[in-house]
Amino acid sequence: MKPCLSMHLVNFSAEPPGEWQRLFDLAVAADRAGIGRLVVSDHVVYGERLDRYADPARGGLAGGRQPTGPDGAWLEPLTVLAMVGALTERVRLCPMVLLAALRRPIVLAKTAATIDVLTGGRLDLGVGVGWQQEEYEAAGLDFAGRGRLLDHTLEVCHALWTQERASVSTEELSFEGMHQMPKPTDGTVPVWVSGTVNRRSMARLARFGSGWIPWGPDAADVASGIPKMREAVAGAGKDPAGIEVAGALPLVYDRDGNPQVGPTMDAVRGLVEAGVTDFRIGFRAGLQPPAGVQAAAEYLAPWVEAFEAAAGA
Repeated sequence: MKPCLSMHLVNFSAEPPGEWQRLFDLAVAADRAGIGRLVVSDHVVYGERLDRYADPARGGLAGGRQPTGPDGAWLEPLTVLAMVGALTERVRLCPMVLLAALRRPIVLAKTAATIDVLTGGRLDLGVGVGWQQEEYEAAGLDFAGRGRLLDHTLEVCHALWTQERASVSTEELSFEGMHQMPKPTDGTVPVWVSGTVNRRSMARLARFGSGWIPWGPDAADVASGIPKMREAVAGAGKDPAGIEVAGALPLVYDRDGNPQVGPTMDAVRGLVEAGVTDFRIGFRAGLQPPAGVQAAAEYLAPWVEAFEAAAGA
């Protein structure tokens, strides 16, 4: 599992941006510079209780704050990644994380397989249950049952991706002899499961996951979270050795607020030794790489070079 430098593409805006061309220019620049994976965020609708994002009991993040108000503009992530995939050649594409249970499973399976095939097998599917009750209610779904809803969604997707004559038999749904083509390029779409180390999310990771996206305290202290994850996955009957791990790589800024390549990369070696394989960077609003594909690519290239040197990639 070669360490990978990922970058967050900001597919949302607190205020209407007028146009989104800079997002796509940055995606092309990242591809040219050698960034390994681009990730985007997901919200389908918003209620008005955004304070609940800070409630870990609901799946939120202690002390966290949503980056927009309820009327912020959020682009649908799979649609964005389809367009990004058409503009790029090598970089992998990942919603991190997709509220997969809000999509009908057979349609999600078809959409993901289509993007994967059209991009030459470059799609990863990062999934999680989310924190916002209103999104589930607007979709006619039970927020309290969101974990089971996600498991069911992944069951259906996995069957349609991997079986020539797909069959599913669950409490929610039963079908057999269903055909859905094309299949994903490598036989399935890699699924990255988001969550803390708890029984339900670790069972999901063991059953469906090729990667783990730590959340909450396990993201804050990923070095301690990884051994707990591995123990839980092994207890669920899967060898954890092949599971990749996502981790944020916090940018280090100088006194003027400018991100610094060298000091940022000082943390890489320790995280590699801890087991992180995917290192996600995200630039502050107002401190994005310069506008224009060529200028942005030239800005990002030293980040990639320094990361590869630090990670031994």
